[in-house]
Amino acid sequence: MVQATIKINDDSNQILNIVKAKYKLKDKSAAIDFVVTQYGAKMLEPELRPEFIAEMQRIMKEKPIFVGTIENLDKVVDNFNDEDDE
Repeated sequence: MVQATIKINDDSNQILNIVKAKYKLKDKSAAIDFVVTQYGAKMLEPELRPEFIAEMQRIMKEKPIFVGTIENLDKVVDNFNDEDDE
């Protein structure tokens, strides 16, 4: 376990007190641990949203573009860029 001395503003302190009371935690250290764990679960490894999954499935059904060689790939990319400019 790591020990740290931290400085937090009054608003953060109030939020920690609310989290501590709401989840019946032992102390503010437990509240900080809880908040950080929740942040990690939601922000660092989010689940894929259903809209994103549906969009990826739609894209996977599209016909692939065969480019063959790197030179042909450059031509295809240039054509896509030209179409975007219009």
